[in-house]
Amino acid sequence: MLAGTRVRSCATLTLTAVFAAASPAHAGQQATDTRPTSITDVPGILVGHYTLTERPTGCTVVLAMDGATGGVDVRGGAPGTRETALLDPVNTVQELHAVVLSGGSAFGLDAAGGTMRWLEENGVGFGVGEIRIPIVAGAILFDLRVGDGRIRPDAECGYQAAATASAATPSEGNAGAGAGATVGKLAGMNRAMKGGIGTSSIRRADGLVVGALIAVNAVGDVIDPSTGRVIAGVRTEDGGGLADARVMVRNSGASPSSSNTVIGVVATNASLTKAQATKVAQMAHDGLARAISPAHTPWDGDTIFALATGQGNVDADVLEIGALAAEAVSEAILRAVRAAEGLPGLPSASDLLSSD
Repeated sequence: MLAGTRVRSCATLTLTAVFAAASPAHAGQQATDTRPTSITDVPGILVGHYTLTERPTGCTVVLAMDGATGGVDVRGGAPGTRETALLDPVNTVQELHAVVLSGGSAFGLDAAGGTMRWLEENGVGFGVGEIRIPIVAGAILFDLRVGDGRIRPDAECGYQAAATASAATPSEGNAGAGAGATVGKLAGMNRAMKGGIGTSSIRRADGLVVGALIAVNAVGDVIDPSTGRVIAGVRTEDGGGLADARVMVRNSGASPSSSNTVIGVVATNASLTKAQATKVAQMAHDGLARAISPAHTPWDGDTIFALATGQGNVDADVLEIGALAAEAVSEAILRAVRAAEGLPGLPSASDLLSSD
């Protein structure tokens, strides 16, 4: 689905079996599927982007119109979130109807109000007598230094993203919450690169589906876990190569920018309790740490939500679901930066590759 435009500002398997189901090395086996994948492969999950035209920023909405059991895990030291306390397993409400990912730093939290309004208009929500209250969680990333920071996603952005949500494979790269995302800011914005938003899923032969949608705006580098190679991140002083944040940290060469945060959603068609969904969100962060270095820093607000729609007749252990979620997160992160298109002063991974 293409990004919108707007006129104004707006039963337990062994670990070996689990990873065999996710690994590209086993792509020829019955347990995997090599078709293009997306979080919308999870039945009951819809995604909509809205990208502002005035500057690179926007929001992305993940809808569960029939409700989904939710969990969340916040690992970064500078988060901006909405309704995370509600997702604590000890609290009353058991389901979510949407998660909103937005640019605009704390200002972008307003986008969730628009999604809530759209859901109410469409009769979706937690029933309290005759009243239905949509349960909408969210998280934001800091992109105010890309263009005019006075232009931020607002409630209209969240409304329009919800209105255009579908089960189609969503756009990746410079769309929605990924429009103004950047990576590799350990030496400041002048040596950063373009980040973005990406998605992935893993389908198992028994019907289990686990997907991820991640907006990548990290202070650190993006690394391919299968090779250990930096894909995008801090550039060398001449701007033409990659400095490698791992080397910079070892040599005390880091002076991080505060314009960061990786946020996203993992989803499954399995049935989970809130406590189990929370564990899946925790395990999904392993995929973030494999693909980003450094991760979960004081300058990132790294947050992952987990949704379980229960729309699959599958018998899957939390260990399996969490392990597959981590794999999907890593793949979504790689796809985000590989699909990204460069902006002035912010080359993309493909820009650097083409200049080699």
